[in-house]
Amino acid sequence: MPFSLLYILSDGLFYLIYFVIRYRRTIVCKNLKESFPEKSAQEIKMIEKNFYRFFADNILESCKMATVSPKEMGRRMNFVNMEDVNSILREGKSVSLYLGHYGNWEWVSSIPLHMADNVVGAQIYHKLRNGNMDKLILHNRERMGAVCVEMRKTARYINELVKSKKVSMTGYIADQSPRKKEAIHFLRFLNHNIPVLVGTEKITKHYGFDAWFVKVRRIKRGYYEAKFVRMHDNPQSLPDFELTSIYFDMLEQMIKENPELYLWTHNRFKYAKNIIE
Repeated sequence: MPFSLLYILSDGLFYLIYFVIRYRRTIVCKNLKESFPEKSAQEIKMIEKNFYRFFADNILESCKMATVSPKEMGRRMNFVNMEDVNSILREGKSVSLYLGHYGNWEWVSSIPLHMADNVVGAQIYHKLRNGNMDKLILHNRERMGAVCVEMRKTARYINELVKSKKVSMTGYIADQSPRKKEAIHFLRFLNHNIPVLVGTEKITKHYGFDAWFVKVRRIKRGYYEAKFVRMHDNPQSLPDFELTSIYFDMLEQMIKENPELYLWTHNRFKYAKNIIE
């Protein structure tokens, strides 16, 4: 399916999801109101509709990964300063990439197409309960050169890479909420006091990896730009949880610039201690 037809289909999908099925509209509205208390009801409604329009695009764009050519993907997903990260990798230092559920994070998984030679490109993912969907997601992500690692196997996988002296760049979508019983650290994010995952920080500091944030921007429909931002010159020197705090500050700033590009359908604030007034 050409992209021109894909977006015509997406317009219809938006109408179906938003007006007919009303998919998770209660959760989306609640998340937006609590995250942006300074915005009017009219502004919240506009963000909500724009989000669902983008949500429909994102679904079909992610499906398109199954057939899109690497050349076309490189044209539509532009990494503006890839050489900054490649220079670190060529020095023999591995990199932790901090990402969020923002923009088209599925297309961001095409990073290996642009990485330095002999570097392992990996991404940590949460295995889906539906086996067929899980296979489809893995196929889409790995056909651009990435290795998908199930979340519960992360520590073992990274340790094996280090022991084998392999340089790697591993992507972590680190804005997911930990299970309630596993919450050990809370911080402020989008007007909530939320529990956060700290595994990425632990791995980065333990193995002496570099830490970079991926800042994504939507240029226009079907075209994105990603910029790598170094989070700190020496992550290992930071006190516990400071690197995680830097990540959430950077993510929040990116979301506030274009809130419709964030994934609001998840009930990610369900374990928040409180809403910050």
